[in-house]
Amino acid sequence: MKFARKTLLTVATAIFPLLAEAGAIDQLHQFLQSTRTLKADFAQLVVAKGGRKPQQSSGVVAISRPGKLRWEIRKPSPQLIVGDGEKIWIYDTELQQVTVRPVGKAIGGSPAALLAGKNDLEKNFTLAEAGSAEGLNWVEATPKGGDSGFEKVRLGFAAADLKAMELYDSFGQTTLITFSALERNPALPANAFKFTPPVGVDVIGE
Repeated sequence: MKFARKTLLTVATAIFPLLAEAGAIDQLHQFLQSTRTLKADFAQLVVAKGGRKPQQSSGVVAISRPGKLRWEIRKPSPQLIVGDGEKIWIYDTELQQVTVRPVGKAIGGSPAALLAGKNDLEKNFTLAEAGSAEGLNWVEATPKGGDSGFEKVRLGFAAADLKAMELYDSFGQTTLITFSALERNPALPANAFKFTPPVGVDVIGE
C-alpha cells in the first residue's frame, strides 16, 4: 500500500510538479527554476527576543534573477534596498544614510539569496523539509557560513506560490513575512534595479 501511494505521488509530481503533494524542497527548486522575475506585495512583522512590541511594516518587492532585487518598505517609515547585480544599496530615509556593499558579500549566504540568487542553493544553505502548517508546505534553509547573521530561514509554499518567509537571526529576532498579489515573470522596468544616492545623504561603504 505504501509502495502504491509513493508511486502515485511520483506520477502526480511528474505531471503537476508544483502541486502541494511535492516536497517543499522540490517546490522551492521548481519555483526558482521557473521564475526569472517576480513582483509582490509584502507585510512584515519583526518580533524581538525580549518580547517588545512587534514592529509592523509593508511594501513591495521586485526581483530579477540572478542578483537584482528591490525591497521597498512604504509603511510606516520608508526604506529602500536595491541590488543592481553588482552592489546592494540600503537607503534609510529617516537617517538620510545609504549603506552600499558588494552584491556577492551581501547576498551570498543571506535570505535574499533564496529568492534573488542563482539556483545553486545547496552551495550556501542546507535545505530540509519542515512539514506542513497553516495550509503551507515549509522548507527550512540553514546557512552553511557562520557570518550570514541568520540561524535559519523558513519558506512556506501553497501549490505554485511562495506565500511566506520566516527569518530567525543570530540575536533571537524573528521576522515574519507574508506575500500577496504575487506575479511571476512580469516585465519589470530596468530602472527598478538602479539606485543613485540622493544629494546630501551619507554614503557608507563605498
